Amino acid sequence: DSKNKPMMDSTKRDDLSILFLRGRTFTAWCNSHLRKAGTQIENIEEDFRNGLKLMLLLEVISGERLPKPDKGKMRFHKIANVNKALDFICSKGVKLVSIGAEEIVDGNVKMTLGMIWTIILRFAIQDISVEETSAKEGLLLWCQRKTAPYRNVNVQNFHISWKDGLALCALIHRHRPDLIDYSKLRKDDPMGNLNTAFEVAEKYLDIPKMLDAEDIVNTPKPDEKAIMTYVSCFYHAFAGAEQAETAANRICKVLAVNQENEKLMEEYEKLASELLEWIRRTIPWLENRVAEQTMRAMQQKLEDFRDYRRVHKPPKVQEKCQLEINFNTLQTKLRLSNRPAFMPSEGKMVSDIANAWKGLEQVEKGYEEWLLTEIRRLERLDHLAEKFKQKCSLHESWTSGKVELLSMKDYESASLMEIRALMRKHEAFESDLAAHQDRVEQIAAIAQELNELDYHDAVTINARCQGICDQWDNLGTLTQKRRDSLERVEKLWETIDQLYLEFAKRAAPFNNWMDGAMEDLQDMFIVHSIEEIQSLITAHDQFKATLPEADKERVATMGIQNEIVKIAQTYGIKLSGVNPYTNLSPQDITDKWDAVKHLVPLRDQMLQEEVARQQANERLRRQFAAQANIIGPWIQTKMEEISHVSVDIAGSLEEQMSNLKQYEQNIINYKCNIDKLEGDHQLSQESLIFDNKHTNYTMEHVRVGWEQLLTTIARTINEVENQILTRDAKGISQEQLNEFRASFNHFDRKRNGMMDPDDFRACLISMGYDLGEVEFARIMTLVDSNNTGVVTFQAFIDFMTRETAETDTADQVMASFKILASDKTYITVEELRRELPPEQADYCISRMTSYIGSGAPPGALDYISFSSALYGESDL
Repeated sequence: DSKNKPMMDSTKRDDLSILFLRGRTFTAWCNSHLRKAGTQIENIEEDFRNGLKLMLLLEVISGERLPKPDKGKMRFHKIANVNKALDFICSKGVKLVSIGAEEIVDGNVKMTLGMIWTIILRFAIQDISVEETSAKEGLLLWCQRKTAPYRNVNVQNFHISWKDGLALCALIHRHRPDLIDYSKLRKDDPMGNLNTAFEVAEKYLDIPKMLDAEDIVNTPKPDEKAIMTYVSCFYHAFAGAEQAETAANRICKVLAVNQENEKLMEEYEKLASELLEWIRRTIPWLENRVAEQTMRAMQQKLEDFRDYRRVHKPPKVQEKCQLEINFNTLQTKLRLSNRPAFMPSEGKMVSDIANAWKGLEQVEKGYEEWLLTEIRRLERLDHLAEKFKQKCSLHESWTSGKVELLSMKDYESASLMEIRALMRKHEAFESDLAAHQDRVEQIAAIAQELNELDYHDAVTINARCQGICDQWDNLGTLTQKRRDSLERVEKLWETIDQLYLEFAKRAAPFNNWMDGAMEDLQDMFIVHSIEEIQSLITAHDQFKATLPEADKERVATMGIQNEIVKIAQTYGIKLSGVNPYTNLSPQDITDKWDAVKHLVPLRDQMLQEEVARQQANERLRRQFAAQANIIGPWIQTKMEEISHVSVDIAGSLEEQMSNLKQYEQNIINYKCNIDKLEGDHQLSQESLIFDNKHTNYTMEHVRVGWEQLLTTIARTINEVENQILTRDAKGISQEQLNEFRASFNHFDRKRNGMMDPDDFRACLISMGYDLGEVEFARIMTLVDSNNTGVVTFQAFIDFMTRETAETDTADQVMASFKILASDKTYITVEELRRELPPEQADYCISRMTSYIGSGAPPGALDYISFSSALYGESDL
């Protein structure tokens, strides 16, 4: 027994040393928390006896309120308070073995330290989690991970691994390399290493000194619980900094996404406003139907319209397409970042712009049709006006002197022969007058048509026509009056020169025929096809076929005159040289006949020149048709090929994108063919060619098809880009995308890239969804928010991946701000500027509202309402 007594005394001294070291460590740990409440303890076994500071300690480290303590100083009051503390510890899932309130009140050091160690385990160590390990093992693993790169450090436990102080210095240097120069530390200087770590931790990391360097160095195996308590403070200090950095990064990411989306929204609003304003300014110009009075002015209008088509409209087509692409991209980004969909200002939706554009194209089509109609009308008017002037000139030339002739009283002093001659002459004049009735009617008909077509100089036309009609009526009256006079004296005179009369009768109609022939040979014409000019040539050939018969009539008429001369020569009659029955002389007949023969080849030349012009026009028609019949089917084929690429599930999205980019380049390279066709179309319009029987394609058809092709390829590329964004953002594999595409294609019965609601319901049922009417209606609001009545592939993918997406939420952002604010419900400007980059800090400060709760310093900001507003849960 005497030999065992020194060994027992040594063991007792070691236990007391451990208790002393542990008590000092636990006291420092408790004070590191109690100082937050403005108090501390001096003696751990004495200061917790009444239970008040014990309850306060638990409230500080848990953040919860304990029951109200008893204020009395009697022993049972103290036991009641300690029991409240122990009950709270038990409520956190901790089993207290052999620790009762009486032992704590009685100042039992061992029990008190055991209770504090239980608290440390539960609130400082238990929640530590590193790579699926927790508590003590998690803390040890964290230390091993952080100190692994450092020389002379090998953390295997919480006692002898820490004796040389290098492990503590390595932890500090790993997180704050600015505080310790690790390269200058020596393994053979444990005291210096430990004191350096204790001093730096207390000064810069707010970790109080809980251990003594001499105790650790001089103890063969330092107390594990004391070391764990002190090391856990480093974990919480550094883990909090990492958590704050993570929270700041998350906020920066969220704010950057929000800023980018706002910029895209502003750009969309600006582009939409400018495009709508251009449409608003252009439509009144296209709606202006005030016709010009001359062909030149109307052709200038047509040239202005061509400039609009070639120069001003194409950039706006690109802007409209880009606007739709920007809108779709923005909506996709908003969906992927869990933001509410973008709603443009009133009147600036994509559908509003499409409707405005549709209205513009309708007005544009009507304007072009009106221009061409007006040009045809003016061409017709110019032709009619020239024809009117020509016929009026011929008629006025014929009527010149007729009023004076009919007003003469020559019969009063004439001989019988002269009277009879005057009578016959008058009959010939009446025949001539009747023959000219048709020309007067033609002049009146042309004048009426010019008025109906709104000829700009109708006043002059009407005045001239009215003058001719009035003169014609006067001629009729004078003719009848002269006939009456001649008939009164005709009975007195009976002798007449039959041959003169016969000559006059035959010469007058022949002369009229030659007048008509000359008029027809000089008549202007307008044709638009080879068939029409061939018809004129045929008519002219028929006229030329009548010339031999007319020549016979000329010879016969001239034979009468020759017979008169022969009789006069035979019987010695002296002729006056003037036929008393007509003003026509043989020379007149000869001159007009020569004029007719001269005009025939000129007419031939005019007709042949027109044939050449119509043949040139026909070549233009065929040239345009040859290109249009190639370009039209090419555009249709490309539309179908693009449609097949967009629904093809073979290959990856990147391969589809590559194919679509190749299609887009091919389409861009094909633009030269469209431009060449535009040039041929312009040549046709300049040649006044308005129809083409060789093709069903008009330039308008080709333009519309080309614009649709450009829009389709751009929209299809945008859809694939959005699918790639969705895939990358939501972690969808290519096989899943192919499966989605296969399902979508199977139920896309119309093969137009969209499903109607019934096909969509059938698709969901085939994939295992149990759908009621209410659930299906809810799903339709997600995939067809605009009530278009169809489900696109993009909307289908968004729905199929919506619930698996890992996106930020308002609650996550609030939690991040709470970390930066040190668990306060408000945040200060200084904290924002300290934790966030300047741009994001300014963004938050400018948009956060002032905090209206109690206990906040001046200038405090409300980050809770700001976080809700980022996700559309309130107004920002």
